[in-house]
Order: sequence, then structure tokens, then C-alpha cells
Amino acid sequence: MTESTEKRPNSSHRSTPPSPKLFFEVARGYQRTAVLKAALDLDLFTAIGEGHQTANQLARRCEASERGMRILCDYLTIIGFLTKEGERYHLTPESSAFLDRRSPTCIASVLDFLYAPPMTDGFKTVTEAVRRGGTALPEEGPLAPEHPAWVNFARAMQPMAALMARSIPPLIDPHRAPRLKVLDIAAGHGEYGIALARHNPAAEIVALDWPNVLRVAVENAEKAGIGDRYRTIAGSAFDADWGSGYDVVLLNNFLHHFDPPTCERLLRKVHAALVVDGRAVALEFVPNEDRVTPPETAAFSMIMLVTTPRGDAYTFAQYQEMFHNAGFSRTELVTLPPPSAQQLVISHKEAE
Repeated sequence: MTESTEKRPNSSHRSTPPSPKLFFEVARGYQRTAVLKAALDLDLFTAIGEGHQTANQLARRCEASERGMRILCDYLTIIGFLTKEGERYHLTPESSAFLDRRSPTCIASVLDFLYAPPMTDGFKTVTEAVRRGGTALPEEGPLAPEHPAWVNFARAMQPMAALMARSIPPLIDPHRAPRLKVLDIAAGHGEYGIALARHNPAAEIVALDWPNVLRVAVENAEKAGIGDRYRTIAGSAFDADWGSGYDVVLLNNFLHHFDPPTCERLLRKVHAALVVDGRAVALEFVPNEDRVTPPETAAFSMIMLVTTPRGDAYTFAQYQEMFHNAGFSRTELVTLPPPSAQQLVISHKEAE
């Protein structure tokens, strides 16, 4: 018996025979996304929440055919978004909380970003991205200056970000500092800076992003009632003059778009802009060192492969090294409460 034969697993020891189930689940995955998008376009979950429960009632409410509505609702029941009793459909607790547009925790708009170009275009070119080691999208993909995808991101992801942002201020500013000057880099919807301003009446926020995106952030700041403590800097984070004297610099969902040398270049600029005892705070997908756990967090690296030239989901050890090389004294990893799949990387600037 050869060595390779000896190491081969003995299939006779398996409790069940191999199954193609996983293959077909993944191969048909796009169908589930398309059906969910159709249900949201038709405002189906809101209609059921309003009390329209049969296919006939829903067809009238959603301006669709009764046959089409029956098949759509049955499919959504099969995959777990609805329940069915006789001819009546009902929302699950999750659908009621997150997909009924009347709910204060509705995040239905997130799909407007996740299921739109360049996200879907990136996943049509995975083979070429793997060959290249980076996106096969034209130019820089969504990292191109003033790319319209980021306005869509700011509007679509705002409800989800608003939910997540609530838990972050007490971790950054537990005692409500008497002075808190905050720079929010790539602010997008602005919700993380806005949450800090709501938490601390002494917090002043400076939001940096492309001009078209900042309009969304300013709208949200005005709605939140903190517009008088919110100002903006338009331009590239790498090129704009930020000024200095910041107590906190937010880098939420930003560093993962770039390779480590580029991140370190930016972090040196962050370090220079902070006061002594200031902190850089990055909300990120941080996989374990094995890079395959936790699954949802680790899988983010594939999104970066197909949509950015050199981005990645970095481990905590990699973030520690990047921040250290940029001059920061110590870096910590803070776990956020469920259901977040992200963590806070907090790095401190201390006196030399």
C-alpha cells in the first residue's frame, strides 16, 4: 500500500453518503436574492404587515397577478421569510422587524446596494479577479473618484448603519468627554459620527467624503438635530487637508479597500492629526487567523477581491502591524453586540 493510499479517508466510515445538496443550494443562490428583491420591489412584506394575507388580497394591494403572488409567497415561505396557514401568509418575527417598511428597524433598503452594480458586476467576473488578484471591473471599480455607487451606499445602508451605530459611542466615549473633536473619514451616510454627537453634546464632527456623498451625510445630520455641530471636508482622504487636534478619527468600513502599505500611509496621516491620547477607531470585518472563521466575517474578503484592486478582510494581527508601523502605541479589538459581524479596532496615540 502506498503512502498516499494510506492517508486517503475511508469513505466506508461515513455515516451518510455524499450528497450534491450543497452544490445545488449554492448554484441556485442567485434565485433567492432575485426573489427577495422582487418581494421588496412589490412591498410585499409591508402589505402582509398591514393585514393583506391571501394571494388575492396581496395581488390587489401590490398590483400583481394572483397566480404570481401565490407562487412568490409560497417560495418565500419555503426559504423562511413567511409562514403559511391554509391560504393565509404571515410574517416571521425577522421579516416583521427588518423587511416591513413601517418597522423602525427596517433594513430593506440594504438590498438596493448589495444587489446593484458594481457589486453584482464584480461577482460576474470572479474568475478573472482570482487570476489578477484584484477586481476585473473597469478602472478602479467603485474606488474611482466620486463613484456614484457611494451615494447609493450612503442612502441604502443608512438604516442598517443607524442600528449598528447606537452601540459604538459608549465604547469610544464612555464618560462623555468635555471636549470631543471627531474626524469621520469616508463618512458616507454619516451615522457613526452622528451617533457620537447624539451621545455627547460636546462632540463636534468633521465629515470627510466626496461632495456628492456628503450631501447625504449633511441631510442625516440635520434630521438628527446635530447640524450645528457638523461640518464637512470634501475630497479624497489621502489628499485633503484635514487639519489637526482631533480626539477621535473614525475609519469605519474604509481600510479594507486598500493594501497594507496604502493603509499605513493613511494611518500615518491619521496619527499626525490626533492629539496625544487620541484614538483611531475602525469598524471592520476581522476574521480569525485561520481566515475562514467566523464564516460571515471571513467571507468578506471575496467581496474585496472582486470589487477592489487590492482590498482584503484583514486579521487583527495585520491591523496591529499596520497601526504600529504608522506610529500608534497599542491597538485593541472590541467585540460588538449581536447581530453585528464586525468589530472595532481601536488604536491609541500616546506620548512618546
